[in-house]
Amino acid sequence: MNIHSHGMSRRSRIWFLLALLVLASARPARVVASDPGPSGDWPMWGGTPDRNMVSNMKGLPVEWDVKTKKNVKWVADLGSQSYGNPVVAGGMVFVGTNNESPRDRAQGGDRGVLMAFRETTGEFLWQQTHEKLAAGRANDWPYQGVASSPLVEGTRLYYVSNRGVVLCLDINGFRDGRNDGVTDEKLTGQYDADVIWSFDMIEEVGSYPHNLSNSSPVVFGDLIFVSTSNGQDEGHVNIPSPKAPAIVAVSKNTGKLVWEDNSVDDRILHGQWSPPSVGRIGGVDQVVSAQGDGWVRGYEVLTGKKLWEFDTNPRDSVWPKTRNEIISTPVIYEDRVYIANGQDPEHGEGVGHLYAIDATKRGDITQTGRVWHFDRIRRSISTVSIADGLLYIPDFSGFLHCLDAKTGQELWVHDVLAAVWGSTLVVDGKVYLGDEDGDIIVLQAGRQKKVLAEINMGSAVYGTLVPAHGALFVNNRNQLFALAEAGR
Repeated sequence: MNIHSHGMSRRSRIWFLLALLVLASARPARVVASDPGPSGDWPMWGGTPDRNMVSNMKGLPVEWDVKTKKNVKWVADLGSQSYGNPVVAGGMVFVGTNNESPRDRAQGGDRGVLMAFRETTGEFLWQQTHEKLAAGRANDWPYQGVASSPLVEGTRLYYVSNRGVVLCLDINGFRDGRNDGVTDEKLTGQYDADVIWSFDMIEEVGSYPHNLSNSSPVVFGDLIFVSTSNGQDEGHVNIPSPKAPAIVAVSKNTGKLVWEDNSVDDRILHGQWSPPSVGRIGGVDQVVSAQGDGWVRGYEVLTGKKLWEFDTNPRDSVWPKTRNEIISTPVIYEDRVYIANGQDPEHGEGVGHLYAIDATKRGDITQTGRVWHFDRIRRSISTVSIADGLLYIPDFSGFLHCLDAKTGQELWVHDVLAAVWGSTLVVDGKVYLGDEDGDIIVLQAGRQKKVLAEINMGSAVYGTLVPAHGALFVNNRNQLFALAEAGR
């Protein structure tokens, strides 16, 4: 199958994924570690800090029709390309897009945009826009918009702009009649965002984002963690900023740098687009980061002390033919880290690798920490979902794999016949997955493969469905949908 025959331009296809793409799922009620909880919100990429896309929600639709509007609660217009995955919190839906359908003509031109909508009706509430970096495509590819999936905690929202800036916003904007934090904003109307603080990773830590900054923040206590997207120059020859960190921790209250790490040094293969994850592993709170040299690393969450590292490529692999970078997000589940490697979709198909890692080990655990290795997978930029002892992951070539999470044994595989950028959502005994042809497939979760439905969304689906308050939220290239059974 030639995946490049599907969908939009090759460069455009990469960014949704780099938004990491990304994705929501659900799992049975007895498994609660990864479920966002009774609030019904989906407040970050993956729903919870461990990034396992699972939920205990019930009553979500299995079928809908975007033409007849069957089980379509509302539709909101976005820009022409939308690579930021939606999150739902505080009665609002937040999503990244570009500025090709500007809400404010005074803020014209190519910009990254974060939009906020009312969850119940789809009413547009406010936006934050960002002009493009002067360096152009080397650091900020045209028309890709904001590819970060926000994190919402209380009334504070955190995300990374296309300019490599970590921002904290008030989710109520200026509608609450207050100007919180930063007070010199030029735009303070009811449709504008209220900035609390910002941390410019280019200025503060010297990062040189390759093509786009995209990291989706994760939180632990008072700390926010993001990847810097530091990478190669446009010619893919040099690392302009080899001393810049791969991961930073900043105070969620002030935006000040707390710690950073650059274990990658000048060994970046391409870019660094995998968002970090947080979880308790072997009694130790860790932040796990997949980085630009193809290694995944675990750190003590408060201090940044490196605890372990694992090479996801065979020792004799050679970039770019057989050695891969990592764009998928690490998932933390029962003291293990699950991660697949792959490459920029622009590089096409190739051999991939999927691992289960014992993250209680210390040091270089490439051998000692390997629980299992699955090599019958193509390059993947997707994030695993684990529910009821089963692991689900698609690869970029369009094959959805179901494995035993403990042993790595493959139980079944399904070909969606299109490239896949997003990840699986597992909820209420079902698996949801979108593809580049614009189809969303719904399968029965379990050890036996059973397809329940396939619905076309009108244009490519580069992200992952997310569940919140009895509805599913998903965006295609230029629209955001709320899907719910009639009457909900």
